[in-house]
Amino acid sequence: MLIGTEGAEFVHGGNIYEVAKQLKLPERKIIDFSVSINPLGVSKKIKSELRKNLKFLNAYPDTECRRLRRLVALQQGISEDNIMVGNGSTELIYLIMKVVKPSLILLLAPTFSEYERAAKIEGVREIRYVFLQEKEVFKIDVQRYMEAMEGCEVAFLCNPNSPTASYLEKDEVLQIAKRAAEVNCLLVVDEAFVDFLPYISVQKEVEANPNLLVLYSMTKFYALSGLRLGLLFFHKRLSTDFRMYKEPWTVNLLAQKAGAIALKDKEYVRRTFLFLKAEKQYVEKKLRQLNIHYYPSKINFYLLRHDNANVLYNSLKKTGILIRDCSNYYGLDENFLRIGISGRRQNAVLFRTIAAMKTKTIF
Repeated sequence: MLIGTEGAEFVHGGNIYEVAKQLKLPERKIIDFSVSINPLGVSKKIKSELRKNLKFLNAYPDTECRRLRRLVALQQGISEDNIMVGNGSTELIYLIMKVVKPSLILLLAPTFSEYERAAKIEGVREIRYVFLQEKEVFKIDVQRYMEAMEGCEVAFLCNPNSPTASYLEKDEVLQIAKRAAEVNCLLVVDEAFVDFLPYISVQKEVEANPNLLVLYSMTKFYALSGLRLGLLFFHKRLSTDFRMYKEPWTVNLLAQKAGAIALKDKEYVRRTFLFLKAEKQYVEKKLRQLNIHYYPSKINFYLLRHDNANVLYNSLKKTGILIRDCSNYYGLDENFLRIGISGRRQNAVLFRTIAAMKTKTIF
């Protein structure tokens, strides 16, 4: 555990635009493994719904996102008043910081960098870190985390965590949430990847715990990154503050329509899990064959470790293949990379390219 103000650089994956510019290639020619998006892409049902609603783009979207909130509330068995919709979950991270304005927060290291950036913009004075240990396979230590919450106003818990893919079971998260209430710390559980492990979600638990907030992203599992769609679950006592600070019309009409369709598309969910099961077996096999160390993952990306990670990253980028350089994550170093699961054709190209580089002793 460490207290300080140093931390991550605020860089993300998915910057195909910059790579395409550097290589003088069309953006569609970049094969992007730096993001962790459902490899099935946007579902046919969502595409059909979007086409039908193009004629309504002259109308303002519902600033309250009533239909989407109603569907989520019915699925979770909670009140619509406990739910807010945002332009991706990142907007909601910044909203939380704007409302709370904490002076001391708790973060995992490594974890998603926007928690830290949002806190610093709102004037946080100190950041306390709980470092995840490589020798412990980056497992989140519940006891250590709960001890570190003492004195903090806000604690962020990414579950499953990015970029490590480590996660806590539901009962472990609820244990932490109980402790958060005891020490009067606001626990923000970020469930951006929870659709891949739905049984660990604590979204419906917010009604019983005023110190628990849950973030949820629909851009990862449903491949809606370009539309931006996220949700915030909170106790009713926080409703007035969040609604007072929330900007209007940040969630566009098409995003709201897409979210409503996604929540009812059970076939897409079934196909996703079948696809990922087979593709993850293929990816793990290829990584072993190439002697690239990967950490356990039950979701749609892998954290990798290799002594020549920087050479591998740059060599792949020159061929139009983008993976995630994790050296800017606080708590990791230049030996770490991350890859998202893509389709078989793209995955095969990646591993074929790496194998060719090894043959030429490029890395």
